[in-house]
Amino acid sequence: MPITRRGLMGATMLAAGLRSLPAFAAPVDRGRIVDGRANWVEGRSPTVHAGQTFGMAWPRGRVSARQRWAVRDDAGRPLPAQSWVTATWPDGSVKWTAHALPADTAPGAAVMVGPGRAALPDAPVRVEERGDLIVIATGDQRWEIGRSGDALVRRATCGDRTVLRDAALVAELRQGSPEGPRLSLNGHIDRVTVEQRGPVRAVVKVEGYHVGGEQRALPFVVRLYAYAGSHGLRIVHSFVHDVDPALWFVSGIGLTTAVPMVAPLHDRHVRIALDEGAMFVEAVRPLTGLRRDPGEATRAGQIAGRATPSPAAMAKPVGDLLERIPPWGEFSLAQFSAQGFTLRKRTGANHGWVEAGEGGRAPGFAYVGSPQGGAAIGARWFWQRHPGEIAVTNATEDDARLTLWLWSPHAGAMDLRSYRGVMGMEGYDAQNEGLAVTYEDYEPGWDSATGIARTSELMLWAFDSTPPTERLQALAAIAADAPQLVADPAGLHAAGVFGHWSLPDRSTPNRTAIEDQLAHLVDFYAGEVDRRHWYGFWNHGDVMHSYDSDRHQWRYDIGGFAWANSELSPDLWLWMQALRTGGGQAYRLAEAMTRHTGEVDVYHLGRFRGMGTRHGVQHFSDSSKQPRISNATYRRIYYYLTADERVGDLMRDLLTSDRTLAMVEIGRKVPGGQHATLAAGMIEMSFGTVWCSLAAAWLTEWERTGDRRWRDRLTAGMDSIGRLTNGWMAGSAPYELASGRFAGPGDTVSISHLNAVFGAVEINAELLQLLDVPRYRKAWLDYCRYYNAPRAVFEARFGPRKGSENLAEAHSRLTAFAAWADVDATLANRASAEFFAGKAGLGTRITDPRRTLPGGIVEWPGISTNAASQWGLAAIENLALIPAAIDSGRLRS
Repeated sequence: MPITRRGLMGATMLAAGLRSLPAFAAPVDRGRIVDGRANWVEGRSPTVHAGQTFGMAWPRGRVSARQRWAVRDDAGRPLPAQSWVTATWPDGSVKWTAHALPADTAPGAAVMVGPGRAALPDAPVRVEERGDLIVIATGDQRWEIGRSGDALVRRATCGDRTVLRDAALVAELRQGSPEGPRLSLNGHIDRVTVEQRGPVRAVVKVEGYHVGGEQRALPFVVRLYAYAGSHGLRIVHSFVHDVDPALWFVSGIGLTTAVPMVAPLHDRHVRIALDEGAMFVEAVRPLTGLRRDPGEATRAGQIAGRATPSPAAMAKPVGDLLERIPPWGEFSLAQFSAQGFTLRKRTGANHGWVEAGEGGRAPGFAYVGSPQGGAAIGARWFWQRHPGEIAVTNATEDDARLTLWLWSPHAGAMDLRSYRGVMGMEGYDAQNEGLAVTYEDYEPGWDSATGIARTSELMLWAFDSTPPTERLQALAAIAADAPQLVADPAGLHAAGVFGHWSLPDRSTPNRTAIEDQLAHLVDFYAGEVDRRHWYGFWNHGDVMHSYDSDRHQWRYDIGGFAWANSELSPDLWLWMQALRTGGGQAYRLAEAMTRHTGEVDVYHLGRFRGMGTRHGVQHFSDSSKQPRISNATYRRIYYYLTADERVGDLMRDLLTSDRTLAMVEIGRKVPGGQHATLAAGMIEMSFGTVWCSLAAAWLTEWERTGDRRWRDRLTAGMDSIGRLTNGWMAGSAPYELASGRFAGPGDTVSISHLNAVFGAVEINAELLQLLDVPRYRKAWLDYCRYYNAPRAVFEARFGPRKGSENLAEAHSRLTAFAAWADVDATLANRASAEFFAGKAGLGTRITDPRRTLPGGIVEWPGISTNAASQWGLAAIENLALIPAAIDSGRLRS
């Protein structure tokens, strides 16, 4: 539902009177532009990459939108590049830019971005639109994309040769039960949009549905990325699970392509990547290992992927008896767990399989082709998101088929039914009793998977001949673990983006202890992902919520203690640590988490659209559907660092998600929390868990587009909170959906320990930097100053304290913010004491607290993801806001 002009008129008039420079904004520096630097996430230069896109931040007032950009390698040599603006500051100056580099560049350890004229690639990417056809061309390679039909790529050519055709999405459903009859579906295109046209990068967005029989299901959005210097397309594949999980069971989803095979069977090559960098290297008709030797040139040519000598030139009798050698028409690598894959082949559909090998973790890559051309396909997070499969079929026919199954139809079907029954919990009283014992907010019918989504990243390559095995091994590696440039921490910090954080500093004992614990926590969670096998198609990227020290196991099966689903901001903690350290483990954990929590934990259609699901045994099983989980605060850092269009779409989809709250009432089970007592068009809305979550989407859209409607909606909410008698201490207030303003006196005190811990602290740091709304600033600073204040101090200001006093350690960063804003050393010392006391938190240790138990179990005493996330954020922000007080604080460990 769009926001109406009438509804925002009052907010627009208010915003027109705002002062131009907020009190909390950094001084505008209009000096020369200092070159930005980007480094590789892993800290080392890859030998190969598939093209790069990365973001750079610029200080307020420094860069004009008309600025042209040049990119240079670490030796100062110009690199071909394509640049564009992704966000601006309120004064119209550039805040974020994105830069794309060709796949055939070798930038070295870092790249530099600064003013100048961009170099052009040797073979620029070109986009041609011809009626029903879009052609992406680079060099002598062309990708033909249809605007309709079933094929994403109708064909790819190298020179005058077609090397793949009819690359299309495929899916399979089972009806009635996971073992029900199979229904095959093909992706059908509804709409195609050209988003970028080169010269370095072209992007085409394809939208549609999977269609089969009477079913039109599983809507998809696929983006095709072509980079100069690459023989491949990067494919970002997203689909929504829109079927009833009790009636339809998705048993397959993937991408398939036909590969023309004009060579004799012994010159048709199959390459499948195995674990530890190994490659399965065989031919459809093998000529090695025979009883009779065909000759060294024949054997070497077949293994190398070259054309072999003619049959007449082969050693006798092999050349005369080729038809007696069975050809292998089908190959399959199936990764049905994170611990192992099986590799099989067979001569044809009506014949038995022969085991060709087993292994641990396959990267998810295969090639089929000949000296006349072929195709390869690869997937990111292949083994991590089991059950997947890569299959070559029809290799003995005119067209081989190469298929990558993100979910293999040979595995069991997805079973997304609720894990539990009603158990007599039809009414709110019984449901609240369940919440009291299992921490699960259950409600029949609110535990549906219909509307969740998943995004996968793939690569599809077209070649004019079979590449050397070493080349394919390199491509398999970058498909599985994509190299990524990321803006240097010092440059990001100097630009003043993402609130309050500092660069790592071990110059004092207390800072060293905090920095060490920040590193240890990230390493612990990275290790737990693997030790506890937090893998699988729907699970990968998330972590568990709470630990059971009796079982020495995370509480994977206990109500609201299982999957974290962004609870208390683990996404944000990891991103803030990645910002300040430049990547590494924190970046990779945060990246996978962003891909998960923005898709699987959020509804993309239906009655819960725009809401996320609170933590639980299944990612969708808890009945609490809230914006605090769909929160754009958790996505925007990744978007700006990478310019990822899919994440941009997800945040844009949240712009009007407040409308869903008129039908999905968060407080429906709490006495006095009913919307029914409010006038039409009004809902009760909390300031932190709801409004700040929505504000993150509005802020991001305003920055990305300059559309002042979203600025005005922000200022409307901010000003109206500031007008309430007790401001933020009221906790919530009636909210008018049309105008974006809060109403009522706001003269009560209702404190929730959750209000500030879902990104509210961090998004407010940005709002106060960008918008000068004095009443709101005062209301927020009062909340920061008094949340952790001694009860007598609090009650002298606000009267009797009502609500929670939990998470004092986490809220120390609110005290620190007030101290920083008021330049108050006494308040800074109080914040430091609150942090080091560790009340209702993780606590700060001088030494690494991890312990290893028999069986390889590693434990962190007292760990929970809530505590880890909030300690991490408090540590990072306190170091930035009150460093001197941190240095002098008493570390109780």
